[in-house]
Amino acid sequence: MAEKKTTKKAAAVKAEEPKKATVKKTAAVKAVVAVNAENAGFKAGDVYQALAAAGKALTVKEIAKAANISEEETLLGLGWLFKEGKLATADEKITLA
Repeated sequence: MAEKKTTKKAAAVKAEEPKKATVKKTAAVKAVVAVNAENAGFKAGDVYQALAAAGKALTVKEIAKAANISEEETLLGLGWLFKEGKLATADEKITLA
């Protein structure tokens, strides 16, 4: 088997090529919501306090931001409060009844 001879020019070109940076891929972290009566009650309290403090109708995203909880947790709390009849909706916004 014949050996390949590299010329100085080919070796210089190889040496000048920049190395590619490796990109570390990370998986997106998804919020895990524990669905039980205790957690739902606490999230309902967070949602209620956020709506009471705002004093106006808010969207789900606005409630989640005001209560400092995820949108999934906000929906859990909203469900609890809707069941109790404490909320009203108007134009895709939610307010205290």
